[in-house]
Amino acid sequence: MNTLSDTAQTKKRAHTPSGIGKDPDKTKKAANSKKRPTQKDPKEKQKRQTRQARKISLKIVPLGGLNEIGKNLTVFECGQDKFIVDCGLAFPEADMYGVDMVLPDFTYLENNADSLRGIIITHGHEDHIGAIPYLLKKINLPVYGTRLTIGLIEGKLKEHGILSSANLNIITPRDMIKFGCMSAEAILVNHSIPDAIGLAIHTPAGIVIHTGDFKVDYSPIEGGIIDLARFGELGKRGVLALLSDSTNAERPGYTPSERTVGDSFDLLFKSAGRRRIMVATFSSNIHRVQQIISSAKKYNRKVAISGRSMENTVAIAIEQGYLKVPDDILISAESIKSYPNDKIIIITTGSQGEPMSALSRMASNDHRTIQATAEDMVIISATPIPGNEKHVNRVINDLMRLGAKVVYEKMYDVHVSGHACQDELKMVIALTKPRYFIPVHGEYKHIKSHAELAIDMGIAPSNVHIAEIGQVIELDNVDMRVTGTVPAGRIFVDGLGVGDVGSIVLRDRRALSQEGLIIVVATIEKESGTVLAGPDIISRGFVYVRESEELMGEARNVITTILSNNLTESFYDWTSIKSAVRNELSSFIYRKTKRSPIILPILMEV
Repeated sequence: MNTLSDTAQTKKRAHTPSGIGKDPDKTKKAANSKKRPTQKDPKEKQKRQTRQARKISLKIVPLGGLNEIGKNLTVFECGQDKFIVDCGLAFPEADMYGVDMVLPDFTYLENNADSLRGIIITHGHEDHIGAIPYLLKKINLPVYGTRLTIGLIEGKLKEHGILSSANLNIITPRDMIKFGCMSAEAILVNHSIPDAIGLAIHTPAGIVIHTGDFKVDYSPIEGGIIDLARFGELGKRGVLALLSDSTNAERPGYTPSERTVGDSFDLLFKSAGRRRIMVATFSSNIHRVQQIISSAKKYNRKVAISGRSMENTVAIAIEQGYLKVPDDILISAESIKSYPNDKIIIITTGSQGEPMSALSRMASNDHRTIQATAEDMVIISATPIPGNEKHVNRVINDLMRLGAKVVYEKMYDVHVSGHACQDELKMVIALTKPRYFIPVHGEYKHIKSHAELAIDMGIAPSNVHIAEIGQVIELDNVDMRVTGTVPAGRIFVDGLGVGDVGSIVLRDRRALSQEGLIIVVATIEKESGTVLAGPDIISRGFVYVRESEELMGEARNVITTILSNNLTESFYDWTSIKSAVRNELSSFIYRKTKRSPIILPILMEV
């Protein structure tokens, strides 16, 4: 039937040697010797295979989110293409005086702007989206996220006046977004905010999974269950590396479902009697807000929203359909007084005890429309972020002094985490079966615990890496290694200033807060070097001058001596004179008081 095939076979036979007059065994041996590859040194063969495997590698560069809570930003690089996962901020620590927020250092991104293909966001929490406006002002990149996430980002960009120039793109789970030679696949996960996703990053070097913030909730308030099936499918295909949320890696077992909080709300609202109810929670916890509204409907109470961030988030969630609000249940804060206490629920910000938050103002009777009273039941539906415990306790104490009944997490199940505990983390490791493991998102103790968990699950210790921000982590089918570092750190935002407050300014602010300030003022005649006025001493935060006249008098004598010793030449080195005043006066004050205030000499020449 196949003429061409028959002809080809005929030609092949026609050109085959007949073997007449030759030893058949020798002919076979000669043929076999031609087919057999030349034996090479095994070490050379291994080197050749290693070189071939290393032809394609992936670089992961974390610029935040490691050994800290917040400021999540990770860069993925392959060939000439780069893209960013998340772009969040961190809230200032107690010793960052005057700082409003902390951003990642964008230097590396600015230096590589031409190869950046875009940003993909895992969910809408501040520690994942808060820095986006500041980055887009420097580099205008396309941003990809789910519908609620993009809605929250739009609100931020509008505040910064750059919404019209932004390239925002809505995605859904299982969508694949191309970033040059790489693609990011969105995978549905559960978290404390709707529309959260993890990522499967498909690269020429292999598949990398980034979980984002997640937990496993089999009965979520809104949306579907985490897509464990997809994690398992990718695990069967082979996962090069897993980057997984470490926030709750120290906690055994499973994180409870968000619905357990709804059950607690139901019991507490029922027991509130004639009290007015206030619930403080994170503004982004839309699931929590939904359960409060549902319980309010059940007990025939109106709901008022207080706090700017809470008002903005609730408005966006209602507009996009993530909050189901019955008709006529929401009222304004100003109209609360028109209703009896037992008909009101107030949802407010301030669960972390922030001094300027709505709940803190209510507790100190500084809120313009709402004051806490003995007729209130206050439910703090959140766990204090590490470092905020004192602030939260202060608010609780202030509320209790007013006679309010205060309910917080240690008393009832009024909060559950949005992060996976150990058994859930193990489940994801088991499903994905990664070759390499990099724990992310958490303080060092969280990341260290997660690394140990992965080793217990059978991942080789050499394949587990506890990363630092700024490291360039390179992966391929041979090994995982750190091949360099890039600029990384913290940029402080203070008011409208971005980056103009650095470590030196913070050091001075700490010194001012701890030791105070002394200003030395003197007026000197240029020609003669005579002190015409002063020296005068102004003290702020050091001592009360009127009660320390003897000390101030001795300090003036010290300064006068220094000036007279240094103003004897026709040419004066003002820098040296100021330095001498600063050093001698500092030594004198430390001997007398054991304090080291900042000393600022102001010498005026006339």
